[in-house]
Amino acid sequence: MQAPQNFLIESLRRYRDLWQGEKKTVAQFEDFLRSHPEVFQRSHAVAHFTGSAWLVSGDGERVLLMHHRKLDRWLQPGGHADGDPDLAGVALREAQEETGVPGLRVEGDIFDIDRHRIPLRGAEPEHWHYDVRYVVRAGGDERFVVNGESRALAWRPVTEVAADESLDTSLRRMARKWLALR
Repeated sequence: MQAPQNFLIESLRRYRDLWQGEKKTVAQFEDFLRSHPEVFQRSHAVAHFTGSAWLVSGDGERVLLMHHRKLDRWLQPGGHADGDPDLAGVALREAQEETGVPGLRVEGDIFDIDRHRIPLRGAEPEHWHYDVRYVVRAGGDERFVVNGESRALAWRPVTEVAADESLDTSLRRMARKWLALR
């Protein structure tokens, strides 16, 4: 097994120890990681790893969400690993590209994991994303730029995200985790 995979397994195990109720999900991620050498490639059509950012304001009170153009819902910034096993780096890169917020930095280890189905869209078959999420914090400048992947971006109070039943279940879960850790 390659060193980056070992690093990810160690990170997943630290995550499992912190969030005891997610042992089954962590086991799924570990099994998938070992399943094929191309799990970090988008071309692995059945499923692949992605990296996402729980992008919080400097004071940690708000989170930046994007209204995803293709999926037509509010989500965290993130995207495909495209061969890069450094999923924290992927999360940071995607947050920078999708929001334009300057001075972003990754904080800590894995914050959340989520396995979710991506529906059939055009020539792209239905597949699974094994999404590994990291806290990414904004610096003093929280201005953002909407790019072609989103319809809008918005800073939302974390307490509102935790309570907003119209939002994705995993967003609400991350908001609750963030509030529990503060």
